[in-house]
Amino acid sequence: MKTDELREKYLSFYETKGHSRRASDVLVPTWDPSVLFTPAGMNQFKDHFLGRVKLDFTRATTCQKCLRTGDIDNVGRTAYHHTFFEMLGNFSFGDYFKPEAISWAWEFLTDKKWLGLPADQLTVTVYKDDDEAADYWHEKIGLPTSRIHRLEEDENFWPASAPSLGPDGVCGPCSEIYYHPKGSSPVEIWNLVFTQFNRVGDPPNNLEPLPSKNIDTGMGLERTAATLQGVTTNYHIDILRPIVEAAGEICGVKYIPEDDNGRRLRRITDHVRACTFAIHENVYPGANKEKYVIRRLLRRAVLDGHQMGLREPFAYQLVDKVAEMMKAGYPELQETTQRVANVIRTEEENFLDRLDDGLARTEKVFNSMRKDNMTIVDGGEAAELYQTYGFPPELFEQVAAEKGLAFDWPGYKEAMERFGEETGGGTSVLFTTGPIESLKNTLRKTDYVGYDQSEADVTVKGIVANDADGTSKLFDDYDQTGEEHPLIVVTDSTPFYGESGGQVGDSGEIVGADFRFLVTDTQKDSDLFLHHGYLTSGKISSNTDAKAIVGERRIGIQRAHSATHILHYALQKNLGAHAQQQGSKVDEDWLRFDFTNLAAVTPEQLAAIEEDVNERVAASEKVKWETVPLAQARELGAMMLFGEKYPDPVRLVSMGTFSRELCGGTHLTNTGDVGMFEVVSEEGPSAGVRRIVALTGAKAKEYRQQVAASLGDIAKSLGVATLDVPAAVKQLMQYVRDLKKAASGSGKPPEDLPLAVEHAKAAQPTYAVQKETLKETARMINVGMFDAPARIAALLSDIDSLKKEIVARAEIGVLTADDLLAQAELIGDVKLIVAEAPGANPNVMRQLIDQLRKKAAPCAVLLIAGQGEDKVMMVAGLSQDVVKSGGKAGEWVKTVSTIVGGSGGGRADMAQAGGKDPAKIADAVTAAKAFGKKMLG
Repeated sequence: MKTDELREKYLSFYETKGHSRRASDVLVPTWDPSVLFTPAGMNQFKDHFLGRVKLDFTRATTCQKCLRTGDIDNVGRTAYHHTFFEMLGNFSFGDYFKPEAISWAWEFLTDKKWLGLPADQLTVTVYKDDDEAADYWHEKIGLPTSRIHRLEEDENFWPASAPSLGPDGVCGPCSEIYYHPKGSSPVEIWNLVFTQFNRVGDPPNNLEPLPSKNIDTGMGLERTAATLQGVTTNYHIDILRPIVEAAGEICGVKYIPEDDNGRRLRRITDHVRACTFAIHENVYPGANKEKYVIRRLLRRAVLDGHQMGLREPFAYQLVDKVAEMMKAGYPELQETTQRVANVIRTEEENFLDRLDDGLARTEKVFNSMRKDNMTIVDGGEAAELYQTYGFPPELFEQVAAEKGLAFDWPGYKEAMERFGEETGGGTSVLFTTGPIESLKNTLRKTDYVGYDQSEADVTVKGIVANDADGTSKLFDDYDQTGEEHPLIVVTDSTPFYGESGGQVGDSGEIVGADFRFLVTDTQKDSDLFLHHGYLTSGKISSNTDAKAIVGERRIGIQRAHSATHILHYALQKNLGAHAQQQGSKVDEDWLRFDFTNLAAVTPEQLAAIEEDVNERVAASEKVKWETVPLAQARELGAMMLFGEKYPDPVRLVSMGTFSRELCGGTHLTNTGDVGMFEVVSEEGPSAGVRRIVALTGAKAKEYRQQVAASLGDIAKSLGVATLDVPAAVKQLMQYVRDLKKAASGSGKPPEDLPLAVEHAKAAQPTYAVQKETLKETARMINVGMFDAPARIAALLSDIDSLKKEIVARAEIGVLTADDLLAQAELIGDVKLIVAEAPGANPNVMRQLIDQLRKKAAPCAVLLIAGQGEDKVMMVAGLSQDVVKSGGKAGEWVKTVSTIVGGSGGGRADMAQAGGKDPAKIADAVTAAKAFGKKMLG
C-alpha cells in the first residue's frame, strides 16, 4: 500500500466512525508557548481535552505534521527515527473511550477492507494496572494473554512515569500495538492513550478520575507504511526512497544502505525534508529557538555532504524532489520551492565559508586531547569555537563522536551562560493551571462584539488578583484601588480587542454602578478575553452589570492595522510574491512589519513602496469584512500566509479590489482614513527577513513636521538654503578635520569655512525632497535623522574650541620630543621625564609621549598642562619594558591628580587625569617626579 493511500484510508476510516477530519496544525504553533514545534497530533486539541472551549465536535481525526529533535542523533542510523514525520491520530473529547478506541484500531489494522494485517503478527502492551484495557484486548478482541504484555509507567503511561514523577495534570495509561514482521524485530506502529486521570501531588492515591475521559491515539505514518510495503526502514518507503536516491545523485555517491555514506544520505533526506516544510512556513534559519533548530538541521546536512567530499551548496537541489514526493498530502509545498531553495542555498553558502576553518580547529582540539589522553571534549573550548567562528556545538559533538570522543554539554552550557548567548529554547508546562484556567472551564469563552461597536453592556464573570502572599486567585469582589493593585477582569462579552495577530490589545474603561475599572490592556487566552488594569474607584463584584467603553486609542490602532494590509500589497507589487508577512505589531498610529526577502530593500524600492501605499490611501477605497467559507476565500484570491492555520469559516478583509486578506483584527472602513503613511526605517532583524517600521495618522503628521523642522534648524545654523545643507555639511566636516590636524600640530590652520549658497533663492522643496535631504545629511555624519541638528551644533561648537587650541599652541611655541628628552633624569636605565607643557591639550601630550616611547625607550613620561583658569590636564605614558617591570601609568596619574583637585586613571601603559587647580601645577610636577622615582625603584 502506498503511503499516500494509507494516509487517506486512515482519515476516511475514522470519518466513517463519526470523526471530524481536521487539518494538520502548523509546524510552529505560535499560540502555544510550551513547544517550539508541534510534537504530536493532540497538541492542537489541548483545550478540547480540558473542556475549555466550546466543542463543535467531540470526535476528530488528523494527519499531523510533527517535528522533534529529541532523538536527532539516531536519525539515519536507525530504521525508524526522524526529525520531521507524520502522525495519524483519532481523538475523543468526553465521547467514546477504551472499548471503541481498541476495537476500531483492531478493525482498521486487520480488516481486509482497510489494512488487512495478519492478526497473528500483532501484539499489544498495556499499563501494568490497566485491567480494563487488558481484559478488553483478551475477552472482546480475542488476543491470548501471551500476546498482551503489562509494562511499567515509564513505558505505558502518558506522560511517561507521570504517577510517580509528575507533572501534575491530565494523564493516563496507554496501550501500544506492535507488528512482528517475519524474520525481523517487532515495530511499534500505534499508541492508544487513555486520558482518564488528573494527577494531584505525589503518590499514593494521587490519580483522581476525570469526569470526562478522552482518547488520544498516534500512528506513525512512515512506520506503518514501511510495515505495509515490507521494507526494513522508513527511508525505503515510496515517498522517501526517491529522495534518498536523489540525494545520492546530487552528492555523486551511490546509495548503499549499510555504509557510512548511506547513513549520511538518509540523514540529509530527513533534515532537508524537515527544513523544506519549516521554511515553507516562513521559519528561516536563525540564531534562536525554532530558527536555530532549522539552522542546526541544515548544517548537519551540509557537514554530511562535506564529509562525502562536497565543497559547494547541494542540499537546496533536493527541495523540488521533497515537494514532488509530498505533493499528495501537501500540494502547497510546490508554491514555494524556489523561495525555500534560495533560503537553503544561502544558509549553505554561509556555513561552507566557515566550515573548513571550524573543522581544522576541531582537529587541533582533538590532537591536543590525544596528547593529554583526554576522552571528553572541553565544553568551554566548544563554546569559544561557536562564539568566535560560528561552529555549532552539535556538529562538534558529531565529529567528536565519529572519533570515539564524548562531549561536555554541561561545560558548554555553563560557558554559554557566561557569554550570555544561550540559544535554542526549551519547553514549558504542557497543561497550565490557575484561576484563568478555572474561568475557562466555567465560562469557556468571551463573546467579542467589537468589530462594529466600541461600547457594550457586559456582565462581570471573573475577577483575578494577587492575594496577600502574592498568589493569583479568583475574587468574588474587590475594592483596592490604584495602579499598585492590578486586576484582571473577565466579562461575558466585550468590545475590547484582545492582543492577537500582531494587533495590540485595546484600552479604555469598564464602568458599573459601584465601580470604575481602567483597562490598560486586553489579552486573549484561548477564547477568553482578559481585561488588565486597576480600579480607580468603588468595589467590583462578580455577576454585576457594567458598560465597557473602548478608548480613542482604538482609532489609531485601526489606522496602523489597515496600513499593514496596504503595505503588504505594496511589498508584493514591488518585491515579488515571496514578500510575505513574517510577523507584525500594530499600535496607535505605529506599525512594525516583518516580511520575507533575502536582500535589503533598496532606497529606490522603499520610496516606490511608500508612494504606492500613499496612493492607495489617497484613493479612499472602501474597506469591508465578511465571514465566508475558507474555500470561497481561496476562490476570491485571498492572501493565505504560509505557516498560518485558518479556521473555517474565515473573516475576509477586503480593501477596494487590490487587497484581500484573512484577518481577525479591527479596521477602518475607508483607506483614506489612514491619513498619512511614513516609513521610518528598513532593517534586517534576522536572516532572510526584512523589517519596516512606519507611522500613520497623527504620528505620521508629527514626523513630517519634525523632518521639516530638523532640516530647517540645520540650514539656519549653517546659514544656507535647505537644498545646500548636504554640501555645506560636507564642507563643515572637512573644515573641522583640518582644524583638528592644526590643533595637534600636524597641519596648518585652514582658511575660514566657506559654505555653499547656490540655492539660496530656490523655492521651498517638496516634503519628499526635504526628507531625502535630511536622510543624506544624517548618513554623512553617521547619526539618526533627528539627531542631525544636535550633531551639527556640536561640530560648530568644536570649531570655537579648536581655534582656541590653535591660538594657545601658537602662543607657547612648538614643544618637541627632543626638548623634553633634554629634561630627562636617568633612573637606572630608564629615562624619567616629568614636565609642564603649557597650553597643550591631551591629544598633543599623547603624541609627544608616543614619540618619546619610540625614540627613547625605556622611558616613563608624565606631562601636565593648565587649560584656562580652572582646569588641569595630565597624561602619563610608559614604554612596554617599564610596564613589564611593574610600572603603572594609571596609578601614577591617579596619585598626582589629587594635588590639583582632580582624579583619573587608565591602562598601565597610558593614562589620563584632570584637575581644577592650575595654581598647584608646580607642586604636582614635584610630586610626579617623586612618585616616578619610587615606581622605577
